[in-house]
Amino acid sequence: MRKPASDGFRTGSTQVRAADKVDEAHLHQWVTERRGVEGFVEPRTAVSDVTLLLVAHDGEWTRRRVPSVAWAHKFCNTYQVPSYDAAVVGIPQRMRDYNRRQKLQQRQQGS
Repeated sequence: MRKPASDGFRTGSTQVRAADKVDEAHLHQWVTERRGVEGFVEPRTAVSDVTLLLVAHDGEWTRRRVPSVAWAHKFCNTYQVPSYDAAVVGIPQRMRDYNRRQKLQQRQQGS
């Protein structure tokens, strides 16, 4: 059973931080500054609340906690961003490709 905490809820010994206005503001700014964005709604887990993963056309991405699954889909609808259940469709290949490119660039800059 979840026990209320000052800034989230507890699952066993792990405290999960709830979504806040800073998370919402970040998502609003991010989605308006990029093109070809899709939303992937990730369900609550033992260590994380519901999250919204936004992925741009080039694979750049951001993830933030959101108040609920319904909030995430409504947010995406407001910005005319397609939204999917990440537990069903997974994450897009372009995001994995973006992460791979970022790691390669970091290695090359470190050499």
